[in-house]
Amino acid sequence: MKELVEMIARALVDHPEEVVVNETLKDDTVHLELKVAESDMGKVIGKQGRIARAIRTVVKAAGMKTDEKIIIDII
Repeated sequence: MKELVEMIARALVDHPEEVVVNETLKDDTVHLELKVAESDMGKVIGKQGRIARAIRTVVKAAGMKTDEKIIIDII
């Protein structure tokens, strides 16, 4: 899942070299922290959070194949 989030985020931002995704596993939940440059934050979140919601939807759908619960935090 980490690679999927990284690929999506790098496609959206102006500074793809500053995209960092940290993955931690707690219980049976995967927590992903997405960090981008301050100037790219709006591009990842989108108007009224639409882009962020779409990223979360895609990743949750991919996680359903492997029966993983995935939480994405944008930092």
